[in-house]
Amino acid sequence: MDHYAGLDISLEETSVCIVDGDGRVIRETKVATDPVALAKELADSKITLKRVGLEASSLGGWLHAELTRRGFPAIVVEARHMRSSLNAQRNKTDRNDARGIAHMMRMGWFRAVHVKSPEAQRLRLLIANRRLLKRKLIYIENHVRGALRAFGLLVGTVARGSYEARVLELIADTDVALKTFIMTMLEVRKAVMSGYNSLHKALIDIVAADPLCRRFMTVPGVGPIAALSFRAGVDDPLRFTSSRAVGAHFGLTPRKWQSGTIDIDGKITKQGDGDVRTALCEAAGSMLMRSKKWTALRAWGLRIAKRTSMKNAMIAVARKLAVILHRMWIDGSEFMFAKGAAVLEKRELAGTMPE
Repeated sequence: MDHYAGLDISLEETSVCIVDGDGRVIRETKVATDPVALAKELADSKITLKRVGLEASSLGGWLHAELTRRGFPAIVVEARHMRSSLNAQRNKTDRNDARGIAHMMRMGWFRAVHVKSPEAQRLRLLIANRRLLKRKLIYIENHVRGALRAFGLLVGTVARGSYEARVLELIADTDVALKTFIMTMLEVRKAVMSGYNSLHKALIDIVAADPLCRRFMTVPGVGPIAALSFRAGVDDPLRFTSSRAVGAHFGLTPRKWQSGTIDIDGKITKQGDGDVRTALCEAAGSMLMRSKKWTALRAWGLRIAKRTSMKNAMIAVARKLAVILHRMWIDGSEFMFAKGAAVLEKRELAGTMPE
């Protein structure tokens, strides 16, 4: 008889529950959150494990890789779907959660999550670290601006490279205490900026050496960040049966709520990787408002902006970009500008929308 295991993972200990095909609990225990300890607990010559369920978490991907390497049929389950299922239990405990996960494995009522490859995880870490340092850099600069403003010292509009020189010029004739306070923040800013520049250079080098990212960047509006974010977010293009599903996967389709005579289309679902969704929306905004190249996609987006709003147009174009980039990845094709159609749309929209 086949058996099924459920693992409720926490930082230090993991609750393990094993049930048989009829739903009878065979074993319940708690072991250290370590692949060696878990493998030892799951290994039993008397039972055959058909599925081992883990909840998607910060440790879930690591344990999935380690258990799979040891020959266990590990499956990472989508956290939102699992949470809705486990909420039906009267009492929430680690033991009950592990038992609920085991029963989900037995019934097959779960939604498996794609576990990204180590390469994709490293790229996502690079993008996340760069974004964090950029935000902290902006925060420090704005903090210094606000602090100086209280003393009547206005930094004004300066380039990032001239920012430190401008601040030093403003505090040159101030008291020692103010100079000390501001100089401390400038030193921290210099360290953050050095780290940001290092990560940004590493990102640019990776994109320059990647033919796929360079092909993505032939699409107007798609830059290095958007190209690498999409590549790392999708990881394996073959896991999507249709390119149209990619936009929905990243939460760019309207939310649907229908019951009886009520049928409501809401805002976008915002499911999936938020960083990829943000990168696609930024690329769409760049295509619509900054790019000088006319394409059929841009003309289509501007028609939507004219009819509704620029925000709606950006989301619609971002959804189309997800489909197009995925199809370019699968087919190895180039972006099609459809120049003839674009010229006609340009004449139609001339003077009605910003370039």
